[in-house]
Formats: sequence, C-alpha cells, structure tokens
Amino acid sequence: MQIDYPFNSLPEAGIPFDVAPGVQWLRMPLPFALDHINLWLLADGESYTAVDTGIAMDAIKDAWKSALASVADNGRLTRQIVTHFHPDHLGLAAWLETETGAQLWMTQGEYMAAHLIAADVAPFNTAAMVSFFRRHGLADAPIAALEMRGNAFRRGVPAIPASFQRLIDGDSIRIGANDWRVIVGYGHAPEHASLYCAKLGVLIAGDMLLPRISTNVSAYASVPDLDMLGLFLDSIERLAVLPEDTLVLPSHGRPFRGLHARVVALQEHHAARCDELLAACAIRPHTAAELLVTLFGREFDDPHQTMFAMGEAIAHLIYLNKQRRLERIEENGIIRYATTTMQ
Repeated sequence: MQIDYPFNSLPEAGIPFDVAPGVQWLRMPLPFALDHINLWLLADGESYTAVDTGIAMDAIKDAWKSALASVADNGRLTRQIVTHFHPDHLGLAAWLETETGAQLWMTQGEYMAAHLIAADVAPFNTAAMVSFFRRHGLADAPIAALEMRGNAFRRGVPAIPASFQRLIDGDSIRIGANDWRVIVGYGHAPEHASLYCAKLGVLIAGDMLLPRISTNVSAYASVPDLDMLGLFLDSIERLAVLPEDTLVLPSHGRPFRGLHARVVALQEHHAARCDELLAACAIRPHTAAELLVTLFGREFDDPHQTMFAMGEAIAHLIYLNKQRRLERIEENGIIRYATTTMQ
C-alpha cells in the first residue's frame, strides 16, 4: 500500500474538520518555513480532549476560541495531551489551562525538558548549544547569530503548567467511547507520545511520522554522544507493527494511510543521507558544519534552520560512528569524522 491522502481539502484555522468518529482536525499557523501545525480534538463525553496546543501567538489563541465555541459548550476542555515539548506543540498549554481548566497530560521526559530549556539551565541552554556546535566546526558568524537569537524556546512557550498528569509508554487512556494507547518514541524528542486507537484504526503520530518531510532528528549538547538517529529508526520500526491501513494523523502535512510505506521511505531516506556522508568522509575528514551542503544542498543564514541542520548532521555522524563506519577524530577541540579503515 502506497501513501494515500483521504482528505483533499485543508481546514481553515479555527474550524474543526471531522476525520474519524469523535476526532476533529484543527490546522493552525506557524511563523516558520513550516507554516502550519495540526492539532486534534477528541470527543470526551460532553466535552473534549485536545492533542497539542500550537505555539504562543495571538492568532492561534483567537483560532482556539473560535474552534472551542463551535464544538463545545463554553469552550469546555477537560484535558490537553501534549505529544512533546517543542513550542509548536506545548506553547499554549498554560494559556489553555487558564482559559478552560484543562489539565496537561505529558510524558515526564518532555515536561522536564521544557522546564530546563525555558529556565536556560546548562547544558540545556544556548551557551551549551553553541559550544557543542563550535566543537563540530560551526563558524563564528553563525555561532554569533545563534547567540543573538537567545532562548527562542521561551518566546514560543511563555509559561508551562505548574503540574501535569504523567504519561507512560503503554498507558491506555479512555477518551469518550474510545481507548487510546500511548506509544513513546525517541530521537525527535526525549519521550515523544503518540496515541493509537485500535477501534478507530487511528494513530495520532505527532512528529514521529510525517507524510512528506522527514522529522528532524538532532544531537544535543546535553547528551552529546547519544545515538538519536538510531533511537528514531528503532521507534518508527516499532510503529510499523500497526496495521498498514491505519489512518495516520501527523503534526504537519495531511492525514494519510500507508504507514508501512512511509516507514520504509524514511528508512531509505536516512540510509541515503548516510551514504552521502560516507562518500564525503572517504575523501578527507569532515566536521559536521562542513557537511551541511552535502546533506541539505545549501548553506543556511537563518539561525533557526542552522540549529536544526547542525543537530541533524551531527546525529547522522554519531549514528555512523556507533556502527563503526566512521571514526571520530578530535584535534584542538574540533571534531571531524573519517571513513574507518574497515571500509
């Protein structure tokens, strides 16, 4: 089964769109090159559970008010489930809690990461990130741009709820007439929670499975040697045990069917990227910064995109090093990678 998109039209911001019994799609704007995020409303008796919140923007607050007025008595939410800590998913959780009383449900790893990054605590702060990128060859100008950008996370998530209901892998959550199983995945975020309802044949995938673009998989200063790409590939392989005709509800792009085909496509995508890195490092040792053009076909002048690109390049190099296909060489505080003599 190939990728199939069952819905041809896109909902307007703040206007819920039915995708399955008791499941509605909300499409909200984002101020980035990736210009939208998909949120979900799940019928929960006489009220609703929200999945993800959108980034902290007045336009999204207005869209939420419109959406809740159209589906629930006085905008009543009983619960908000956030798949992971990134600002486009968590940004309005505190505001929604204040507006509606809906409690935050989240994995502990995501909740703690959000607080550490918001508080600019080392090694989760900007200073640690730029030091990490400098060791991987990033030049002074993009480093300065990242330093000038500062703590962008706090701007996207101005407040975090003071408490939360913890989600654990394998939990079953009863929402209305349906049971949703928590599936924790790794690589994109510390403990990303997807939700699967066998009765409906629906997977709310968050950022773990996107239909057209590949999920960002980045290395981080806080865990500088952790194989994030290996964790991500293991996680999507575990999702592939779900039925092929599962309706996948992604955080970006359109809902789709063809889960198995998408997993294979992502595996092939990352394998191809690894082959490109191996070919470049067979010629001479490279830093991650020197390989950005190899991986992405261009240079970056936007610090937001530089951050993602550097994190992803390093993650691929660590993955190849863990497989003993690249060796790591550190000289004068700079890390390079070269093809191993076993090749």
